[in-house]
Amino acid sequence: MAGNGERWPDRAEWAGKIFSAGWRESEGGTRQVIEPASGQVLAEVGVASPADVAQAGARAARAAGDWAAAVPSDRAEILLRASSVLREHRDTFRDWIVRESAGVPAKGDYEIIAALAQLTHAVGLASQPRGEVLNPQAPGGTSLAWRVPLGVVGVINPWNAPLLFAMRALAPALALGNAVLLKPDPLTPVSGGVLVARLFEDAGLPDGVLHVLPGGAETGRAVAADPHVAMVSFTGSIEAGRAVARVAGEGLKRVSLELGGKNSLVVLEDADVAAAALAGAVSTFGYQGQACVAAGRHLVHADVVEAYTDALVGHARSMRVGDPRVEGVTVGPVISARQADRIERIVDESVAGGARVRTGGRREGLFYPPTVLDHIDRAMPVFTEEIFGPVAPVLPFHSDAEAVELANDTAYGLTAAVHSGSVPRATAVAGQLRTGMVHINDVSAKDAANAPFGGLGISGNGSRIGGTASLEEFTQWRWMTAPGPV
Repeated sequence: MAGNGERWPDRAEWAGKIFSAGWRESEGGTRQVIEPASGQVLAEVGVASPADVAQAGARAARAAGDWAAAVPSDRAEILLRASSVLREHRDTFRDWIVRESAGVPAKGDYEIIAALAQLTHAVGLASQPRGEVLNPQAPGGTSLAWRVPLGVVGVINPWNAPLLFAMRALAPALALGNAVLLKPDPLTPVSGGVLVARLFEDAGLPDGVLHVLPGGAETGRAVAADPHVAMVSFTGSIEAGRAVARVAGEGLKRVSLELGGKNSLVVLEDADVAAAALAGAVSTFGYQGQACVAAGRHLVHADVVEAYTDALVGHARSMRVGDPRVEGVTVGPVISARQADRIERIVDESVAGGARVRTGGRREGLFYPPTVLDHIDRAMPVFTEEIFGPVAPVLPFHSDAEAVELANDTAYGLTAAVHSGSVPRATAVAGQLRTGMVHINDVSAKDAANAPFGGLGISGNGSRIGGTASLEEFTQWRWMTAPGPV
């Protein structure tokens, strides 16, 4: 890394280590961090073994009591200082996000802005009213119910938005008085872990309240199983989410799962086709389609499907593919060979089944170009599977009812977008979609710190993070009665 990336944080302090009441050598060895665009080794981080996780869990449990007892305004002040540190070192965060996760600089800027919003919103959570005065069961008595921290929260983080997703769980959990074990994804352990630890160190977070434990599935299982962890917040694949839920379920822990999506962008015949196609391009091709909220289906009324597809193809062909650090590049590589292989299989099998490639469709290494397919049927993998790549399948429909039926033909239920010249009509269609989120005349891929984020079906377990939903997620009720006033 160049510039600020070498000056902050001090590489000699964190290289090859984990963060658990200070930077420590790990029992799990080390792992190299590889840049997808070049194959270059960027850094080396520690890998937390199950023994490391156990030690961190015990330290977090010891620190959690004092942190929960801290004056809420003191916790809020640390979050405000963390915001200042992030702003001061935003260039470093952006550089690491670009090089580790292969997003263009605009993607790095978006993550930073969104992470700052999460911190700001969490400041307000710290001062929310904590409970209620209930009607007592006997005259003159007292009945109170209030929210208390869970204790230690485990956060298992994905690679596709490492800073944002870390902060989306970490900021409210800390604001509400919990200690945290954060396990960043092994592909993005610096932007999703090391920098986060350093951020809160500089902000003055007390020792032991935050532990950053890079590693793979073994580390994640240890976090989910640790007896000191009361809740696990997981973002990632369905398969990994089910595994986390099984392990956490053995300990009867609270689990928040934010998983995948097969999201539809619906375009009615009275829509502004140019605006809808731009929203569709952003929804599918942004960050190479590697987002749970990306549009995986473009459902377009038959009267405008040709014009829409032509416009979408135009956007796809105008996008430059390459190293995201190069000026003018708008589409970087996908995160790994495994992911590139998956995208290639889904497209090739669909083409073999009769789909037509309008543009793209051929990878070069980890670089998969924006791709538009039509002549889709509902048995094809591009219709049924979450692609997690820059591929836009376009399907026509002939009525609003058919559009709803196509959109709902999935076990997922995360997000959707509906485009129409009539907002009431779009709202009526949106109201019939089985999704946890829906957006009118906009992209499918939206996130806001003050909004409850989450999905239905196999997109999650019904939990929500964001807004006042975070208060519900990261605290639990306590009830107290007394025979007289207290």
